[in-house]
Amino acid sequence: MLAERLTVGVAARLSRYLQVLTQAKKMGKDRISSQEIAEYTNINATQIRRDLSSFGRFGKRGVGYNIDSLLGEIRKILRTQGQHNIALVGAGRLGGAIATSPIFAEHGITIAAVFDVDPDKAGRIIGGVPVSPLEQLAQLVDERNIIVGVLAVPADTAQGAADALVVAGVKIIFNYSQALLTTPADVQVHTSNPAVELLYALYFHLT
Repeated sequence: MLAERLTVGVAARLSRYLQVLTQAKKMGKDRISSQEIAEYTNINATQIRRDLSSFGRFGKRGVGYNIDSLLGEIRKILRTQGQHNIALVGAGRLGGAIATSPIFAEHGITIAAVFDVDPDKAGRIIGGVPVSPLEQLAQLVDERNIIVGVLAVPADTAQGAADALVVAGVKIIFNYSQALLTTPADVQVHTSNPAVELLYALYFHLT
């Protein structure tokens, strides 16, 4: 089953389970039930059990799931084991918050380089990483085996930054700007907009 490509729906749900399990472990929990996962994700407990049982027998009725074991299995399924290096473009307030967040490290993700077009920011240390000029992006992407780019820049500079990532060979871009990006077909762009996600949640809560 691990060799098969997950559907978008299954991958999205497993990612949400991973978030809950990671937080539960940080809170000191050793085990968790499908009902508890359901309460934190708003995904039906039956669906959760169906998702997890399709990859093996992880839990016991009345006992629940061992969090460490399930974390390892889901990370293996999502292919998130190991170390993944990302480039952060934008060393402003948003970029600084992203760079100093411990969330990435918890999942084996390292911010290996930070870039900004402002020459005054070059050399500053953000999240333990020195800020480099955008002109060095291609060089550092190659040297540090960076596979993902994160854009934390104003909308009017986002396309240029995305273009630089594409030229450097990055195939996955997470876009935290408000810009609609144009990229080649083989480059995945994931746009995060908290306001849109809130509207989505409100729609299902109020209807």
